Amino acid sequence: MTGGDARAADARRLIGGIEGHLLVAATREEGRRAAARFATALDGLAPHQRLEVEERYASEYLALTRDSWRRTAERAGRLREEYEERYRALRRRLLAGCLLGWCVALGCLGALLPGRA
Repeated sequence: MTGGDARAADARRLIGGIEGHLLVAATREEGRRAAARFATALDGLAPHQRLEVEERYASEYLALTRDSWRRTAERAGRLREEYEERYRALRRRLLAGCLLGWCVALGCLGALLPGRA
């Protein structure tokens, strides 16, 4: 790996880390807003109870979202493997077809050349 390749890989990792951090921060905020809406609908709660409900709701929201992300990433990995295998098979078939075509063309050319019997 050259210096430029290493820097590009480092930059991709850094950007991926930043994107991940921003995604988690946005999800936490979504969870807090959803928790506040949920707790507001529960009229009989004391302020400390409402706060506890909001904290638990937001925590569960983030956990469920992370599970969803994990399942999505696992599925994406499986799909990538499937598509890569299919692509390799298609490349092999294309190469075999091209080689067969060239062999047929060369065989026909050899049969048509004068002086060959």
